[in-house]
Amino acid sequence: MMTPYDIIKRPIISETSMENMAEKKYTFEVDRRANKVEIKKAIEKIFGVKVQKVNTMNVPGKKKRMGMHVGKRPDWKKAIVQLTPDSKEIEFFEGM
Repeated sequence: MMTPYDIIKRPIISETSMENMAEKKYTFEVDRRANKVEIKKAIEKIFGVKVQKVNTMNVPGKKKRMGMHVGKRPDWKKAIVQLTPDSKEIEFFEGM
């Protein structure tokens, strides 16, 4: 059984994710095997907030070249979590 800290790997900090924070949407990299229900429970347990909706997407890894050789970065899963209007904000992202 996976713990909430196994499901949520890291937050994603980008221009788009920072703009979405005004709408209480937060972006995380999550475990590829996790589903929306598990992601919702993990966010609620770790940060103590109420989650309204979870959107997930599988991101394919990019192909990278090193001279003649071609490699591939690993595939990963991204989750955009929207909090309820009455929920508090996640303190981890404040001050960025």
